[in-house]
Amino acid sequence: MEAKIYNIEGKEAGTIALSEKVFGLPWNADLVHQVVVSMQSNKRSNTAHTKDRGEVRGGGRKPWQQKGTGRARHGSRRSPIWKGGGMTHGPRNERNYEKKINKKMSAKALATLLSEKFRTGHVIFVDELSLKASKTKEAAKVISSLASVRGFEKLSYKRAGTALLALPKKEVATERSFRNLPNAMVGEVRNLNPLDLIGNRYLLIVNPKESVAMIEKRLS
Repeated sequence: MEAKIYNIEGKEAGTIALSEKVFGLPWNADLVHQVVVSMQSNKRSNTAHTKDRGEVRGGGRKPWQQKGTGRARHGSRRSPIWKGGGMTHGPRNERNYEKKINKKMSAKALATLLSEKFRTGHVIFVDELSLKASKTKEAAKVISSLASVRGFEKLSYKRAGTALLALPKKEVATERSFRNLPNAMVGEVRNLNPLDLIGNRYLLIVNPKESVAMIEKRLS
């Protein structure tokens, strides 16, 4: 398998050979769904918390005597059926939302998503993306140039979840340049995960020879 490499001006700058085991796998919706839902669950913070009848304030005294009043029997004002009483079956912050994800499942889901994005034409390889200064204007110019490539016209859409830029290593100037763009998200290749891939339309792999080698080594 081969793919074209482009420069920041949107012009062809060569080709790169890709592994069938990473960019040529068939689609597996069940696997991807299971891994993505588990990752979303692991990110969930259990901050919602309600008090039960043992935690609300007051209610130590019996509201009225058991018999002789003609009213229903009650033993505490902290009962869930009273206003200001405890909550029944409400959210509790001790609930654990974590789900185990096997390493092989996570790797297979990542390779499946990479293959699907490559097959549908949503992966673009950029030979170099080193911005000398942290200028949002320069970053917007790069996105605009790459949007001129056939099939990547929607890169210019100014909405969240448009493009994920995968860098081979951390570059502060590049991250600062793109962080003010609503349609671009910057990360490192070693941190690629199914959740970020499925949340962005396009994947821009920078310095493809080094980046692809890192991906293939990770998923081998």
